[in-house]
Amino acid sequence: MKALRHTLDRLLGGFICALMGAMVLNVLWQVFTRFVLRQPSSFTEELARYMMIWVGLLGSAYAAGKKSHLALDLITARLEGARKRTSELFIHAAVLVFALAVMVGGGGRLVYIQLTLGQQSAALQWKLGYVYLAVPLAGACIVVYSALSLLDALRGETEAVQKSSGLN
Repeated sequence: MKALRHTLDRLLGGFICALMGAMVLNVLWQVFTRFVLRQPSSFTEELARYMMIWVGLLGSAYAAGKKSHLALDLITARLEGARKRTSELFIHAAVLVFALAVMVGGGGRLVYIQLTLGQQSAALQWKLGYVYLAVPLAGACIVVYSALSLLDALRGETEAVQKSSGLN
């Protein structure tokens, strides 16, 4: 379980960092072409928008995995004992169900519909289904993180135990 979480953290974190780096280069190119060359690039604004969507959604999955999302800590922080464990179980189960139903199920349906319709972006001419693929992908990551956290809570491992062991 720890190895799976660690591997997912590394892959997701690395991909988000690479996207952020690419986004910075893209925006720098946009500024350069607009203000230095006086011929704005036609694709950079759209590309930056799509990369921001991916960074935001995958970043939320990464935050959920690191248990740094405010809602995951706010309720359980003041509880102790059985109430804390029950609260953690409920929260992780609710997040898992939401991510599975809305993000994976609904997002997967959105991707399917967009790919079936063949709608393309204006400047890049990319199929929008690939842009929206970030929703079910982030949802799948949240499902995995929530399932792992749910199993930890069932075993009685709290966030304090995980932090002291260096997992966070």
